[in-house]
This record gives sequence, C-alpha cells and structure tokens, in this order.
Amino acid sequence: MASSSSSGYRLLQIALVVFGTVMVLLYPLAVVWPSGWAWHHGAPYDSDYFMMIVGLYATLGVFLWNAARRPETNISLIWFTVCSSVVHAAIMTVQSFGSGHHLGHLWGDVAALLLVAVVLSVLLYSSGLSRQTGR
Repeated sequence: MASSSSSGYRLLQIALVVFGTVMVLLYPLAVVWPSGWAWHHGAPYDSDYFMMIVGLYATLGVFLWNAARRPETNISLIWFTVCSSVVHAAIMTVQSFGSGHHLGHLWGDVAALLLVAVVLSVLLYSSGLSRQTGR
C-alpha cells in the first residue's frame, strides 16, 4: 500500500469510529440540541418515530465500529452508509422547508449526514479501497 493510501486507510478507520460514535449517541444529541436532531416537541422518548430512528442509527453505529477494524471487508456497508446518508439528507432537506419549518435540521442532522457521505466516500477513494470494488 502506498503512503497516501495507507494514511487514507487509517483516516477511514478513524472516521468510521467517529461517525459510528455519533450515531450511537444520537439520543443524547437530541436532548442537548433538539432543534437540530429531533423532529418533534417534547422529550426524545415522546416520539415513537424518533426512537425507531435512534435504534436504527445506534445499530449502524455499532456496525461502523466493527467495520473500522477491517474496512476492506466492509466496503458494501460503508457505501450503504454513504448512499443512505445522501438519500436521508435529501428527504430531510425538503421536509425542513415544509410545514413546521424545521430549518434547524439543515445545520444539524442534514449537515451531519452530508458530512458522513462526503468524508467516507473521499476516504474510500483515497485509501484505494474503492478500486478494489470496481468503482
């Protein structure tokens, strides 16, 4: 592995751990900054929908922690994280301008989802792992 790809690989591992941790900590983030992370009024546990999202992202976060050990064996999971983050951000962007005007989400979860997508895709390419999948 060349120096740039080995540093990209290490940065990819770090990013997977960091983003996995943020996903696992989604619930506390909603408590600290509700207008950026929760789409309802009241405590986070007051919304069945939000609690479902917390469960899904906590699960994805744990899988990203595991993927950080050997990203080359988890490329599909990493690309899923990239693609699903873009789709989720696009839907939330449209919804943030809809009824209720949840504009705080543009600076909270929408920005976070796009950051995840950009960082992971750039690091996949810089690590050389994207070339192993034929992309």
